[in-house]
Amino acid sequence: MSKCRKFLASTALVTLIAGPVFSEALGIGRLALPEEIAAWDVAIMPDGRGLPEGRGNVLDGEDHWIDQCAVCHGDFAEGAGAWPPIVGGRGSLTDERPLKTVESYWPYLSTVWDYINRSMPFGAAQTLETDEVYAITAYILYSAGLVDDDFELSHENFTEVRLPNEGGFYIDDRAEAEFPEFTQEPCMSDCRTPVSISARASDIDVTPEFPVIRFTYSDGSAPVVDEVEEAAAPPEAETQADEVQLASLDPELVAAGEAAWRQCRTCHQIGEGARNGTGPALNAVLDQPAAHADGFRYSPAFTEAAENGLVWDEATLDAFLENPAGVVPRNRMSFRGVRSEDERAALIAYIASHAN
Repeated sequence: MSKCRKFLASTALVTLIAGPVFSEALGIGRLALPEEIAAWDVAIMPDGRGLPEGRGNVLDGEDHWIDQCAVCHGDFAEGAGAWPPIVGGRGSLTDERPLKTVESYWPYLSTVWDYINRSMPFGAAQTLETDEVYAITAYILYSAGLVDDDFELSHENFTEVRLPNEGGFYIDDRAEAEFPEFTQEPCMSDCRTPVSISARASDIDVTPEFPVIRFTYSDGSAPVVDEVEEAAAPPEAETQADEVQLASLDPELVAAGEAAWRQCRTCHQIGEGARNGTGPALNAVLDQPAAHADGFRYSPAFTEAAENGLVWDEATLDAFLENPAGVVPRNRMSFRGVRSEDERAALIAYIASHAN
């Protein structure tokens, strides 16, 4: 048994023993019911222990993958944007930059099934049905070239599947093999030779020089910048419409939207230098047709919605933020929506503030 498993087992044992003691001594709490423990203890072991009954094939897995996983991990599990690939990289673990995937690194299929079941899809964890998890796992195996396209994974044949790097792990023996070598009495005096500065980066002209900016205060509160050349104002014709739109926005609402943006920034960028990533950049999206971002690969659902005339006006954007799947069915955005009307209004104001 690995040390991690031993630790978990010992922790569980201490909890079972100490639970009644704390309950009786403090007069609070109660023993967990067997069904409560069963609902929490969903770990899947390498030998198949804990696996629920179920099955799923590669073809069904491909459909679930496109709906639930491809937006982050690519249509073929090759990765998308900042999200990692799931397959590939076999034989790369000794490279300077190894690619750690199900195919190259993970030792047991139980790790794959367990992680998908616990944590995926992003933003909607534990919403997949058991058969869907089996099917998605089968599709990953197929994408890694480990099974054929007619393969069906089930609780019955689960342990027959072997991942390529199963033999690449060994029991952590650092306590016996390494700790004694690097453990010694601490030095208490004359532990190092004196340190002095022998040269500076500025001496060899590698430190860039910047103009000195001095700040003065005109009224004791607002800083005024001196000795800094003001940037040239953009042409009036190009900014007049944007200025009118920005002037009409409530600054407090925009600030609230910026705070709410944290749930969007994992997939989307907005503002200066924004680029397409897992999702498209959202600069100047308000009142634009759907699927308009240059260079972004939209799902068929969004492409069809754009062809049918979907435009991101405030009402449509509000409805989409509340229920993405309701406005654009079968889209690949794994996000359940924003239930708060005030929060949606703040997000729309923040998006509107980035008109360029």
